Amino acid sequence: MSDQMAEEFIPPHPPRLEKRPSLLRSIALFRRSMLDVWMKGHFASDFFATKILRRRIFVCNSPDTVREAFVEKAETFHRKSPQQRYALEPLLGDGLFVSEGETWRQRRRAVAPVTHASRMRELAPVMTEVAGEWADRWRALPDGAEIDALEEMARMTAEVICRTLFGRALGSASAETVVHAFSAYQARVGQTALGAMLNLPEAISSLQGFGTRREARRIHAVLDELIAAVLAAPDVGEASLVRALSALQAMEPWALRNEAATLFMAGHETTANTMAWSWYLLSQSSADAQRLADEAKAVLGGRSATLEDVDSLPFARAVIEESLRLYPPVPVLAREALEDGELAGRPVPKGSLVLVVPWLLHRNPKLWDAPDTFRPARFLDASPPRYGYVPFAIGPRVCTGQQFGMVETVICLATLAQHAAPRLKPGHKVAPVSRLTLRPGDALPMVMRKA
Repeated sequence: MSDQMAEEFIPPHPPRLEKRPSLLRSIALFRRSMLDVWMKGHFASDFFATKILRRRIFVCNSPDTVREAFVEKAETFHRKSPQQRYALEPLLGDGLFVSEGETWRQRRRAVAPVTHASRMRELAPVMTEVAGEWADRWRALPDGAEIDALEEMARMTAEVICRTLFGRALGSASAETVVHAFSAYQARVGQTALGAMLNLPEAISSLQGFGTRREARRIHAVLDELIAAVLAAPDVGEASLVRALSALQAMEPWALRNEAATLFMAGHETTANTMAWSWYLLSQSSADAQRLADEAKAVLGGRSATLEDVDSLPFARAVIEESLRLYPPVPVLAREALEDGELAGRPVPKGSLVLVVPWLLHRNPKLWDAPDTFRPARFLDASPPRYGYVPFAIGPRVCTGQQFGMVETVICLATLAQHAAPRLKPGHKVAPVSRLTLRPGDALPMVMRKA
């Protein structure tokens, strides 16, 4: 976009289907991206059902139906979808994200306290430290230098989560190794375990697992070595989520590793995507980019943001919240019915998939004014609708690290925005792609400009 940008920017989204596609077309669209299958009418529908081959699918797309499925009837619709289990179990094992029943309850009690809001004072200094390092790097770049904002944010958030998981020394040395291993795993996983999604026989659905299991073993070897080193080193009072987990609840080494892998996935990939989307959206809205830079400079005066600054950076937070609305990191939240149930007065048979789709919910015109428009100020003017804004999920399975992620993104965005205003590389087209998470393609080339 030229320097004369429109005051309000409508970012890209896939074309919305006017009529239901054929089965083969639906499968092709789903394999390409989970965003491409939704019809125009779905966005304003409160609740709807469909069936693909052997799989019944029910979609909750209003605050009332979201609350009913994921809060009031969470016990019935608690189990993660087969697609998510087949994609992530080789890596996460019985980690909190995919476990269920008593295992899930035990892990939840162990993990929730280590990333709780009450621990932000202990964890935030690492975020400030890494943000300052990245600000120094970006200030040193000449005006016009090209960066890949997606890769930059992936490396930055990996530094944060690795240092908070393993401590500064071990985490900093290992961040790049772990990131590369996780990237290789995601490439193996591909876009989805389609056979599991369609309720095909398990032998067919599990064929995709050979490559992912090999990559998972490589990641496990790295994590096992890091965890052993953390626990063998003397406790010098430095923040370490692995040490905190070990102290709060006795765990077998493999269980501790599964939770460390879960925390890394939650604290790296989704946060990096949110930051990358934020830079892209700001690059297309000069007024919002300037407002963010002005706020950051006024509050921070050139220094790195700290936890104490977060409440004084409301527009930075609003930019993050609007990015999460438009491009939720996990755009489809899927559960499998453990027994026969009912939603919105309709029977839901055991084995059906129940979806809350933030991609639809966050763009429902009944809930949001100008739902496709980038308008961060909407989060300054009013609170989002309860159960109508769920970027971190909702109910018992709500993300335990949501406060960690929000503090991290505000600190990093405000710190960097004082010095840099990256612009999208001319000619590059951004298209959202949803596989395991929602990304702006495989790269986000941008040109560095001074703020």
